[in-house]
Parts: sequence; C-alpha cells; structure tokens
Amino acid sequence: MSKFVDYEVSSGNVFRDLGLPNADELDIKANIAIKIGQIIARRGLSQVKAAALLGVDQPKVSAIVRGRLEKFSIERLCEFLTRLGCDVNIHVQERNRPARGKMRIQIA
Repeated sequence: MSKFVDYEVSSGNVFRDLGLPNADELDIKANIAIKIGQIIARRGLSQVKAAALLGVDQPKVSAIVRGRLEKFSIERLCEFLTRLGCDVNIHVQERNRPARGKMRIQIA
C-alpha cells in the first residue's frame, strides 16, 4: 500500500506562502534579525551588552532575537548591523518592465 503526502513547493518566502501582506518586507526583516542574533551569539554577548552596543534597551534586543519585529523598520535593523561592525549595501536596479519590483536581501 502506497501513501502519498501532499506538499507545496515554497516560493522561498514563508511569509508569501502564508499569504501575508508585505511578505517581502517581513522576509527581509526576519533575515536581518537572524543575522543580528547570530552575531550576538557568536560574540558571546549578553542581551544587556548587545543593547549597549546597539544603543537600545535590553527588551528591544530580546524582541529582535525572538523575531518580534513589528516595531522595527528595515532601516533601523540595518543601523543595528552597522553598529555591530557590518557593512550594509543597498543595490537598486531599474527594470525594463512596468510590473512592480521586488525587495530582496542577500546576507553574506
């Protein structure tokens, strides 16, 4: 007897797959927050020490590492990356088609 499992191939953006509005923005914010959390962990920083480096209070660091990003803009999260010593580059490319463009982030 054969059993089949239904599945759906991901678009690469879980927020889009869930049908959430602003899926590109949510995905970018999540990826930046993951990187911030990785840097904090790799450096062995407490949330208090990370907060001092980022210029915020500890509950904001907790929110970031827990993925509670509603109160943070992409710009502010990028500022946190620069305070952690990262370079942040934004590349804008005009397309020849009239359709809406896409927002993406590539984290090295």
